[in-house]
Amino acid sequence: MTQPAIRRASSADAERLAALGARTFRETFGHLYPIDDLEPFLAEVYAVARTRAELARPDTAAWLAEAAGEAVGYAVAGPCGLPHRDASPPAGELKRLYVLQPWQAGGLGGRLFACALAWLQSAGPRDVFIGVWSENSGAQRFYGRHGFRQVGEYGFPVGRTVDREFILHRSAADFARNGDPQARLPHDSSNSSRR
Repeated sequence: MTQPAIRRASSADAERLAALGARTFRETFGHLYPIDDLEPFLAEVYAVARTRAELARPDTAAWLAEAAGEAVGYAVAGPCGLPHRDASPPAGELKRLYVLQPWQAGGLGGRLFACALAWLQSAGPRDVFIGVWSENSGAQRFYGRHGFRQVGEYGFPVGRTVDREFILHRSAADFARNGDPQARLPHDSSNSSRR
């Protein structure tokens, strides 16, 4: 398989990104929820209008991975909205990182993660937070290799279901001191963040 190309998404990509977001969430986590919890959640969180508004924000960025004209993965980063005492401006957050199953385990998740992390640090070192499902040990190991550590947890609602999520953090001082400890190594990421 040819490596997918990654590019910065724009408001014109809202429909593609919303559809990919719903598809990857359903593919990764859909089996966990009753359909009457899952479908309203997807309709709200991955609405085209909401996605377009997010892409238009100057403090938010998204990347699309494409192969043969098909969107196969994406990442979104922006200001931190996680419920943690230290998660206030100017802290950043990796909000979503998903790759379609056929494209996992080939390094694409790691490439998307690198784009998001580079953008989050482009104006200088800053704290970065990530919310990850408590049972997604693969994603937790991946982020751990990049210097992220658990600093809290919160409830993530999908309809009436409330999942236990971990809050991961890496400090601005650590970014300034060490950069990305895995930046030059091939790696991949399990599907992770869930908003």
